[in-house]
Amino acid sequence: MTTSDLRPTLAAPDDDPHRWLEEIEGPAALAWAAERSRATMVKFGDAGFAADRDTLTAILDRPDRIPNVTRRGHYLYNFWQDAANPRGVWRRTSFASFATPEPEWELVLDLDTLAREENEDWVWAGSAVEPVEKQRTMLRLSRGGSDAVVHREFDLGSKSFPADGFVLPQAKGEIAWLDRGTLLLSSALGEGMATTSGYARTVRLWRRGEDALKAPVIFETKPDFMSVWAGVDRTAAAPRVWFVEKPAFFETNGWLGNASGPQARIELPANAHWDAFDDWLVVKPRTPWTPATETYPPDTLLGIGLSAFQAGSRDFSVLFEPGERRVLDGFVWNKGQLVLSILDNLKPHFEIVTPSPSLWRRYPIEALPSTGVVHVRSLDSDDADTNGEIMVALQDPITPPQISLMDVSNPEAPTSPIVLKRGPEVFDASGLRVTRHEAVSVDGEKIPYTQVGPAGETGEAPVHLTGYGGFEVTLQPTYVASVGKLWLERGGTHVMANLRGGGEFGSRWHEAGRRQNKFLSHEDFAAVATDLARRGVTRPGRIAAEGGSNGGLLIANMLTRHPEKFGALFCTIPLIDMRRYTRLLAGASWIDEYGDPDKPEDWAFLQKISAYHTAGPGSYPPILLATTRRDDRVHPGHARKMAAKLESLGHRVHFYEPSAGGHGYGKDNSERASFVALGYSFLRKAIGWEVRG
Repeated sequence: MTTSDLRPTLAAPDDDPHRWLEEIEGPAALAWAAERSRATMVKFGDAGFAADRDTLTAILDRPDRIPNVTRRGHYLYNFWQDAANPRGVWRRTSFASFATPEPEWELVLDLDTLAREENEDWVWAGSAVEPVEKQRTMLRLSRGGSDAVVHREFDLGSKSFPADGFVLPQAKGEIAWLDRGTLLLSSALGEGMATTSGYARTVRLWRRGEDALKAPVIFETKPDFMSVWAGVDRTAAAPRVWFVEKPAFFETNGWLGNASGPQARIELPANAHWDAFDDWLVVKPRTPWTPATETYPPDTLLGIGLSAFQAGSRDFSVLFEPGERRVLDGFVWNKGQLVLSILDNLKPHFEIVTPSPSLWRRYPIEALPSTGVVHVRSLDSDDADTNGEIMVALQDPITPPQISLMDVSNPEAPTSPIVLKRGPEVFDASGLRVTRHEAVSVDGEKIPYTQVGPAGETGEAPVHLTGYGGFEVTLQPTYVASVGKLWLERGGTHVMANLRGGGEFGSRWHEAGRRQNKFLSHEDFAAVATDLARRGVTRPGRIAAEGGSNGGLLIANMLTRHPEKFGALFCTIPLIDMRRYTRLLAGASWIDEYGDPDKPEDWAFLQKISAYHTAGPGSYPPILLATTRRDDRVHPGHARKMAAKLESLGHRVHFYEPSAGGHGYGKDNSERASFVALGYSFLRKAIGWEVRG
């Protein structure tokens, strides 16, 4: 029998009886997590779960899914995982071969073989190819999926690790190639080299054959700032080095420099987003900015010559003007031109902007659709190599993705997109329709949401509701295999909410759900749930809500603040304890988003969304809290401690913690499928929906 224990409480926020569960590898904590994970598997890991897991694994392993490629020199590179290669293979092919139905792939690295030979739990975390000769690369190898990685130099010609290669032990950080024998090292490895957030505090000049820990520091920031990094820019006549420090998540300070360190600061607002190509600089301020006599609204994109700006000119050209619900979702440089991705009330539009000392010209890209979800990016990995070719990805919730190639080098007459690959249909979408609606939140703001499901309202629809609402992340309704196969195909309805705190309508939308306003993003989610019942789509007991990371914070607050609106909650890799989050792993880096609990004025609003402290007795819907032991971004202690407190209070709580996965659901397709299938098995059972198919 459990003993009711309300601690921690708002009255005594630091009296935490479950703090021992923060010991990630502590024997007692591991035993606690293992026991509850086994119980969860016994309850929900039945034959139906196993069938779902296997079905979803087979979908994720399908040989006809679209390979994501990036061009480096003469090759298109792709990292691929399937049943035969669960950890994955890094491979390459020519563009001509890729454009055929069955490309011929050349194996570069077999991660399964490497992990087996070295007896390591290697997970692919990317690579940084030397950009000039493109014969060497620094591999990023993660143990179990953690953010911290081992860097190892790899020869792309011999497909082996060179004897004189760079090797950096596990740490959070990045490298950039200055030349074949020199790296710019932005790593938390070494005494005094990490910020309080756990990221790199310095940039070091690391020469081949030298000890990385003895490499000279050429740039550093304050310990309580978030991070620093450096990158080599080859878009100008001569290579140059950019040095960037991040005082906080949404702030950056930049300098131009060289191998000796920073030389000239770029005098821009810290909260502005900016980028450069050759001698052109673009700036997008987050708040009103008056660089000279004219004030520019937030989210306006401005262009100017970089050397002219450094010489004192503030004669900007306006490249994009935002509207109430018209925002610049992003931009990429390609062959000296800007490709703008615009969302106009969440509908995609695209433009090309050509820089000029006198007049920057804008050209709409008429050949791209204005419906569905459309993303564009450069085919080449390095801006300096771009030649006008862009990749276009198109999809919607019931239409599989396709990728096309388009040449925008002539902005007055860009080529029509040429379809290269179409993804397979992995679930039966017949009878489904996609509609968009708006809920009215607690303060009158209209919150858009996308609904996918059968036509007609029955008042009993099993609804899978998701949202995020943070870090200026924009959610768009894409084709999701797990949702389609395990929910929609069986007659369910899926809803995705666009909450404040996200980036759907620019910095205004983000600010409306940040820091003291974070509670509003949670109210937005509750408002969507209410609207689904009001419209006759469903009732509260049939709403199964899911969210991860910042979305896990959202779900935990639905449990404590709006339990009557939901039938079940799936809370994954979550942030929950807002009193101690800044002391746990990378938590200090998110103060810019949430606030600082050590400041009384911030704790005054943070305590309202700290579900770990507000949880108490009463009637809560069943909840499954799931994390991963290898998550070194959001501490697994959040989920562990919340489960322990809810268990003590006698609530219907379940817990699951696999040993690998990092800040995600697994290191391979089978593990990811298992994590998701378990969550769906729980959600269906909890809302009384046992339909199988």
